Amino acid sequence: MQVGSLTLANPVMTASGTAGHADELEAYGPLAALGAMVVKSLSVAPWPGNPAPRVHQAGAGMLNSVGLQGPGIEAWVRDDLPRLAAVGARTVVSIWGQRLDDYAEAASILAGVEGLTAVEVNVSCPNIEDRRHMFAHSPDSTAEVLATVAAGCPSIPLWAKLSPTVSDIADIAGAALENGAEAVTLINTALGMAIDVERRAPVLGSGPSGGGLSGPSIHPIAVRAVFDVRAAHPDAVIIGVGGIMVGRDAIELLMAGADAVQVGTATFRDPRAPWRVLDEIGAWCASHGVSSVRTLTGAAHV
Repeated sequence: MQVGSLTLANPVMTASGTAGHADELEAYGPLAALGAMVVKSLSVAPWPGNPAPRVHQAGAGMLNSVGLQGPGIEAWVRDDLPRLAAVGARTVVSIWGQRLDDYAEAASILAGVEGLTAVEVNVSCPNIEDRRHMFAHSPDSTAEVLATVAAGCPSIPLWAKLSPTVSDIADIAGAALENGAEAVTLINTALGMAIDVERRAPVLGSGPSGGGLSGPSIHPIAVRAVFDVRAAHPDAVIIGVGGIMVGRDAIELLMAGADAVQVGTATFRDPRAPWRVLDEIGAWCASHGVSSVRTLTGAAHV
């Protein structure tokens, strides 16, 4: 099936941050059978992440403050990408930065790397040059980052991963699409916090920074974001992510307007979740007389 300029085997991928940096999930299912493997976000330099505890169950969701721990892009290219290539995975590398120059350097490193399916540009991270905002909270900052990465690696499809904590996500998506993004990934985690009432302090090791809420709790937010962006940008390529636990959740995001989906937090509960969701999509389509999953995209807008 087509997702922008890419031909993928099917519409189900892993979500960044939930399936490791390499072939960790291969023990539970063939990565080559998924649409793509999206790796945990990488910065140019190695990054230690946040202190423990890093995860906390929060109602029907999960709070995490892992803090984008990673080995750095060059080490990942050297050590982890070959492992993904060896199992036939279509690999999407996710990148993040704290300043515009970080994204420019990441793009320059990846420009000559073979074996990449796409680059997912995670702009849902703090901009230390403008401490009031994440990059994804500003159309101008989002546009700057995407234009910078597009200039640095023009031959690789770019996806922009956006934050739901904005007043108009369609506006942010438009800025990304107009400045080099072939697709938008909707959504990243929502900002959240949990307090330990006995200690009278935040639960997570990140302290006052809190964490990101994911899982079933944010699924309706993801559906709304995808629906709104599809309505505002009818020709956009959209990848839906947020709280997909079963196949019907994925169908819902497709009908809201997604061309493909990513399975994330469900993988922590069940490492076979991406393959199970893929099978459940197929079963739903068969039981409803749907011959092509492609026909579901945007069906709720009719």
